[in-house]
Amino acid sequence: MKVHPAEPGPQDLQAFVSEYYGKLLASSADLKTNACCASGAPPTWLASRLANIHPDVANRFYGCGFPIPHGLHGATVMDLGCGTGRDVYVLAQLVGPEGHVHGIDMTEEQLALARDTASWHAERFRYPRPNTSFHRGYIEDLRSIGIGDQSVDVVVSNCVVNLSPRKDLVLAEVFRVLKPGGELYISDVFADRRLAPEVSSDPVLYAECLGGALYQADFVSLARRAGFTDPRVVSSSPISIQNDEISSKVGAARFTSVTYRLFKLEGLDEQCEDYGQSAVYRGGIEGSESLFWLDDHHAFERGRPERVCANTAAMLSNTRFAPWFELRGSRTTHFGVYPCGPTMAAAQYQSTAREGGGACC
Repeated sequence: MKVHPAEPGPQDLQAFVSEYYGKLLASSADLKTNACCASGAPPTWLASRLANIHPDVANRFYGCGFPIPHGLHGATVMDLGCGTGRDVYVLAQLVGPEGHVHGIDMTEEQLALARDTASWHAERFRYPRPNTSFHRGYIEDLRSIGIGDQSVDVVVSNCVVNLSPRKDLVLAEVFRVLKPGGELYISDVFADRRLAPEVSSDPVLYAECLGGALYQADFVSLARRAGFTDPRVVSSSPISIQNDEISSKVGAARFTSVTYRLFKLEGLDEQCEDYGQSAVYRGGIEGSESLFWLDDHHAFERGRPERVCANTAAMLSNTRFAPWFELRGSRTTHFGVYPCGPTMAAAQYQSTAREGGGACC
């Protein structure tokens, strides 16, 4: 009788991933696919911040997008799986010296570089002291590294949650640490189907951000169970696998880099509901001074009234975005299901959005 070796368990995969990123990879060029680095060109408003990053940090960046949301000045932000700290140091510039950024990672080799460049970055930013902290730990258990309940305004994650064997615990922990009205802004790799065990448990595929990729519908279900009632897709782009061996292993499965926005808000509806509300963008958010995209089909042009469902109204009025929006109407009279298509601005400027559909619509 032929005996098959046991599939690696969650702890085995975590250990392999830590070894892979801590010791086996010297730079992002050593990856076998672009799944962990499918970033493309940065938005213009982030380019100047990226230019301030220490080259040793930038060269060891592994990410699949730019999950850097707007409106962060003075905020407390947490980066899940921060690695050497590239995104942490971009965020540090956006929150300003009044804000603070926590970086969480399980790989000491990467954290050592992040910590070693903290003073260099503070001097580069002309801050009196670093506004960053780096913690070694697991994103499934943020309590063990001292992150308290409702202590964080925004959590970001750049191609890291797919590496966790317990994504349900990650989402539950994020929901716990977020303040009411807080946000999880995540870019990650998703699959168009549930992956076969031989794919999802393959250590190299896992470390290359493919084996742990969730079927997108399963991610939405997990998010809702964690308390994020209405996940919204911000953008998406296909991932190319330019490695014959890996391509043969994954078979017909297709992978996409998707950026999601998830708010911690009470009272959201499970579907879009119409209360006759509208929103007007006052303008002025850095990087979106005249046109702000909440998600891939909700764009708001400065001064232009847009009809919105109750969930969208809450996302604009009960979060850090409230100072930039005027909301009209209330939830006193219900008019039924809201036909939540693109806003007028989104329909007009759709070329700047990405393919994908939010949970709302």
